[in-house]
Amino acid sequence: MTEWVRPAGSSARDGFEVAVRPGEPEWHHSGLLVRTLLPGQSVEIDTGDCEYIVLPLSGSAEVIVDGEAVPLGGRADVFAGPTDLAYVPRNSTFAVVSAGGARIAFPHAKAAADHPFRRIGADEVETELRGAGVASRQVRNFGTPGVLDADSIIACEVITPAGNWSSYPPHKHDEHKPGKESELEEIYYFELQLSDDVPEGVKGNDPIGYQRVYGTDERPIDVLAEVRSGDVVLVPHGWHGPAMAPPGYDMYYLNVMAGPGTERQWLITDDPQHAWVRELWNSQHIDPRLPFGEAEPFGGEQS
Repeated sequence: MTEWVRPAGSSARDGFEVAVRPGEPEWHHSGLLVRTLLPGQSVEIDTGDCEYIVLPLSGSAEVIVDGEAVPLGGRADVFAGPTDLAYVPRNSTFAVVSAGGARIAFPHAKAAADHPFRRIGADEVETELRGAGVASRQVRNFGTPGVLDADSIIACEVITPAGNWSSYPPHKHDEHKPGKESELEEIYYFELQLSDDVPEGVKGNDPIGYQRVYGTDERPIDVLAEVRSGDVVLVPHGWHGPAMAPPGYDMYYLNVMAGPGTERQWLITDDPQHAWVRELWNSQHIDPRLPFGEAEPFGGEQS
């Protein structure tokens, strides 16, 4: 384990299985909490100087703000499809309760301006297919500019089918270059599952994936992590990618980004040694296994 790799449970505190917050050493802008709620349980959060997203990973829930209960339809799991979510501004107190039990992610980021509370339905989440061939992946842009009105947070979900690479070619966003690159630190939160073609006899296997982060000569960083469900990798700076899903294991990751810039932008620079990979996509097809999931209501008990 390095300071940038947090295996499942290693960052647990205050009742959260994952707790990464702005203000940790060398970590300034973005955060992520993950909490499992048993049936009937609730959690209350004071946002302070951060804006929050309430994102069900599995199950359904209600967000209670100013005495009003707002339902989030949820989903069976992160591979099943998009979910309803909610945005909660800074300087607020809110609660989340689940009648049937749920696992909830709370991406958050330092904010300098107020934006109104908002519920976003699963049908409003924009799904994008990126890359081609073995670099095909699916992106759910639920918390990106143009979908979510926010001050600083940028967030999305990525699904990479078994055997594919994503976050590829390697890229970075750690410098302010107007119109070219934005300065953002980034969180990767992983979940993995056995792919549909895995024989029944190996259903007990523990799926794994891999994540690479490497730096520049001026700002070195070196991460090559084997990741499992619940693991977190932090990217304070440097080139990151690929995120690799070995054969037999589908990979999901939740990205949370924020930075010091006054403009909420997600602009990247490809590693020039690998940028040519994009040219291959012109003669390749999107992986036919994509997209995963459908935007249908979750069939579990509603809160």
